[in-house]
Amino acid sequence: MENALRDVAIEPVAVPPGLARLVGGRRWFRDQVGQSGCAVYRLAREGEDDLYLKMAGAETLSDLVDEMARLRWLADYLPVPPLHGFGLEAGTGWMLTGRRPGRTAYQLLEEDPAAAPALAGSLARFLLRLHAIPVERCPFNADHRLRLAAAKDRMEAGLVEEEEFDAARRGKSAGDVWDEMLAAIPPAFDRAVTHGDFSLDNLLVVQGEVTGCIDLGRVGIADPWQDLAILWHSLKEFGEAAAEAMLQAYGIALDPAKLDFHLRLDEFF
Repeated sequence: MENALRDVAIEPVAVPPGLARLVGGRRWFRDQVGQSGCAVYRLAREGEDDLYLKMAGAETLSDLVDEMARLRWLADYLPVPPLHGFGLEAGTGWMLTGRRPGRTAYQLLEEDPAAAPALAGSLARFLLRLHAIPVERCPFNADHRLRLAAAKDRMEAGLVEEEEFDAARRGKSAGDVWDEMLAAIPPAFDRAVTHGDFSLDNLLVVQGEVTGCIDLGRVGIADPWQDLAILWHSLKEFGEAAAEAMLQAYGIALDPAKLDFHLRLDEFF
């Protein structure tokens, strides 16, 4: 169903011939919500499932290639959107995927915030499945050292959106948050296959159970609190009980040092 707040109808966009035959005759809608840096389109046709086209220019082309590679790899372990096509041409990239059943966890909790503690358990169980993938099978690195280097590059390039900082850091500069983060870096990190942005908008749910995850460009080996911190923070918007229920279902105690580190680090992306 079209949601005017999430996407708007547009005219079809030119795509390579190999993709054009797959998207012909569909109505196009431009996503208004995603923050990936790529243009995202929902392609609809009566009686058929929607398709999704992500389009990258020169600045985000490597991000799109990264996501495609991770999508193909993770499909052997978890339910992810099917990949229908991919194209590169003159500094532009296109990735065409299908849809997984369900609505995002955020959409569901917007309608029924009281369901957050119960849903938190399902989200934690899905996260356990992801973190149980053997790290020796994962070819992608996403650890804190790599992310710190990328965060520093973004800060020095003036790309950090300080006005979008969480309430705990609102009014601070990127440099202030950077200094605080380095001063309180945890002494040790664990290793797991992580999503990298395990938020409520990236998890699809049907009847209380997660049916898949989307936006996979940050998948890689990192400390599991990379995912736990983002999910904890997302659920806390719907109450302390939801965040606590997630940790209990996952089987881990709150680690304030790692929580704060990863939430600060996420501000740079």
